[in-house]
Amino acid sequence: MDYFKSKYFTYGLENSLYCDNISVQEIIKKTGTPVYIYSKNFFEDRYKEFTQAFREVKHKVFYSVKANFNLNVIKTFYDLGSGIDVNSEGEFYRAYKAGVDPKKMLMTGVGKTSDEIRLAIEKDMMIKAESSEEIELINEIAAKMKKKARIAVRVNPNVNPQTHPYISTGLSQNKFGSDIEEASGIFKDYEKFNNISFTGIDMHIGSQITSVEPFIEAVDKLSEFYFKVKAYGVKIEHFDVGGGIGVAHNSEKSFSISEYAEALIPKLKKLDCEVFFEPGRFLTANGGILVTKVLYNKKNNFKKFIIVDAAMNDLLRPSIYSAYHHIQPVEISKTDKDIVADIVGPVCESGDFFAKDRTITETASGKYLAIMSSGAYGMVMSSNYNARRRPAEVMVDGDKFNIIRSRETFDHLLYDEKII
Repeated sequence: MDYFKSKYFTYGLENSLYCDNISVQEIIKKTGTPVYIYSKNFFEDRYKEFTQAFREVKHKVFYSVKANFNLNVIKTFYDLGSGIDVNSEGEFYRAYKAGVDPKKMLMTGVGKTSDEIRLAIEKDMMIKAESSEEIELINEIAAKMKKKARIAVRVNPNVNPQTHPYISTGLSQNKFGSDIEEASGIFKDYEKFNNISFTGIDMHIGSQITSVEPFIEAVDKLSEFYFKVKAYGVKIEHFDVGGGIGVAHNSEKSFSISEYAEALIPKLKKLDCEVFFEPGRFLTANGGILVTKVLYNKKNNFKKFIIVDAAMNDLLRPSIYSAYHHIQPVEISKTDKDIVADIVGPVCESGDFFAKDRTITETASGKYLAIMSSGAYGMVMSSNYNARRRPAEVMVDGDKFNIIRSRETFDHLLYDEKII
């Protein structure tokens, strides 16, 4: 079988998988499995690669916390100079606990509550508004607070991102953003909102977009809208391209960040404002793995199954998106042969799988597998289904590692429950 190509996850001594300079075997001796393992060096290098690619335009990166909200991951990007994109009070709380200045956060989300709007205004956060009703509510709350809210309007450019329908967000059939006609009316009547300062135009057309063409089309549409809004007399301070850049998982092809920048920079240079980006998966996905232990091998007629101790409650993406994650052994041997099997978890659902009909090195009970590209939308989407405890998280920094979240205990599962 092929192995995932990465300088951050390599096979070293005795053909054992390493994260940076630390053996995965050394980590799991301390943590057990399942466990998420992240490379801090990957996160830092990926962020620097992004900012370097767009050095020709005035820009700001806002790390999208929904991809991976561990406090140490947030802090890593914030320390590099990133702003932080939060989608709820809970994400705000995590970012705040990680030491992020609220003024360097964006409050996003299609269904913000009144409490979230009040919090954003109180902390002087930029609010990304998604509908005319929401803007009216923001204006009303800001008036009661005797403050002026800073908002940007998320516009839905009606562009097909050519991705999985569940992670498409830029079509008219999706719930996100205002269509161009509604957004135009909002900006045209900007003076009637006495407690709002309109500062930006935003978009986000989807996730795991593997072709640059949808971004080109969306930026073209939104640029045209930008100049229309300026003609209304609105001073636009930023133009937000969002995130959604595809990540290669070995089987998937995507464009490079330099190709992305090369396509967009000439268009962005025409705008007289700062450019915002909100990458999440791009910055974290290939910087993390989920390590799991093989429990059993079994066969139903001609069908082979490898049953592991991780499950859909630990990593949900394969079940709900049919997402591909490369899977490979933690220890390899020249005598191993390849088989075709389903890699499945112990949860009581047929949808509990990580791969189907996958070519993989033959393995045995007690061996370990690494599920690659698990640094985004892994732990953040985990649950306690089947009363399973969520896994530990580890951050590797060169030749040392730290447990940045311990495995949940059974007491965690019973938090604040009472028998009456």
